[in-house]
Amino acid sequence: MTKIIKPTTELKFKRVIDKNTFYLYDRDFEERYEGYISSIKETLLVLRNRISTEGLKKELFVELLKNKENGLRALLALTGISNEYLKRLITLIRVIDDEELNNLTLKDQWQPDAENNDGGGLSEWSDAKIANLIKTNENFARGIVNLFFEGSTVPILTQAIPLFELKKLSVEKLEFKIESLVDTLIRYKEKGSYSGKGERNPEVLIKKILEELEIPFVSGDLERLVGVLDEEKRTMDFIIPDQNNPLVIIESSYVVTTSSGQGDKAKTEINVARIIKKYYPKALFLGFVDGIGWYVRKNDLKRMVGAYDDVFTFHKDELNRFRELISTIFNKR
Repeated sequence: MTKIIKPTTELKFKRVIDKNTFYLYDRDFEERYEGYISSIKETLLVLRNRISTEGLKKELFVELLKNKENGLRALLALTGISNEYLKRLITLIRVIDDEELNNLTLKDQWQPDAENNDGGGLSEWSDAKIANLIKTNENFARGIVNLFFEGSTVPILTQAIPLFELKKLSVEKLEFKIESLVDTLIRYKEKGSYSGKGERNPEVLIKKILEELEIPFVSGDLERLVGVLDEEKRTMDFIIPDQNNPLVIIESSYVVTTSSGQGDKAKTEINVARIIKKYYPKALFLGFVDGIGWYVRKNDLKRMVGAYDDVFTFHKDELNRFRELISTIFNKR
């Protein structure tokens, strides 16, 4: 058996420096993906030429979705809407019963949504299912096109969708107007920064209310659980006024996607509630539970809210109700 000589640390270090590729580069993959990018670009250029000669018509976009393999991807690229966000919008349409939105998207002529009838919630449609519906159900394709043309005018969407995303549902983008294309580029570039802003964290709204009322709070572990229930305890979002003698404990769960993990989260909160009742019987355990992810997982939602003494959403009315409750508890009126 040949003895393998292990290289020295210096030699291994030198090898990584000398033979560094800097960036992963697979020529075959790059060429295949360039073909995909070129296909979308050419599809959009043909669409732009047709719009310039025939005018802006919904029918052109229905044809795009139904007849072009990458038609939906091209439409998303033109408007700057991500594939994931489109799926969120479709889920929103499926679960909200709004007459104007239903009529605009031709929702009643989509396939029956059996998942939505059992009270247990529904799962998000996959890319494959959406692509198949576009090809096989013209009313679904027309509904998606209508959404891109007129979605920003529907009150229920203007209330539910952040302005950063709502601006992408613009007719000007579909007309290939330069200002609108520049807007798309900027939103693509700033999406990560926008998503990471602390102000977009819904917990900031709770923090603002507590600070305005001058109520002290901390986050972290509850003192009596440290070293006793280390495996079961969890970091609390808000402990009022302190970890030693809390009067109010708040947990926040804002979910915009649906997953089986929500059932596990509900179990965890039920267990946390049991521990709090045992070690802090005088503390009020409040939950902020919101987002379409909970809206469509109703069985998990019922179990989740059962863990709390009271539950709030981030709706303006609910934030005011939370403010009134906290004001009453701490005599801040």
